Amino acid sequence: MFQAGDVVETDFEGFLKLLRSKTRAFVSINDHEYYITHTDGYWRVQDCEALNDKGHFTDCSELVNTVCEVVELPWICGKSLHDSFSGATVYEAVAA
Repeated sequence: MFQAGDVVETDFEGFLKLLRSKTRAFVSINDHEYYITHTDGYWRVQDCEALNDKGHFTDCSELVNTVCEVVELPWICGKSLHDSFSGATVYEAVAA
């Protein structure tokens, strides 16, 4: 299990590099926290404020094959992470 660590000051291209190298990050958009991760061969976005019966974050996006796909999925009120990035705060993912 991971949790949000230090804030990462980055632009969108730097964020893509972070995801490609670390395969996970947390973002806060409109005071709501999300977890972007690559697990079991798929990229997904999970809602940190909605837990399932096992106490894990729930998926709030489709499962996709590439980081480019996950950042372009419309899942935040019909907008993608790319669309919403200017208002996002990025956090590194650290082991809990």
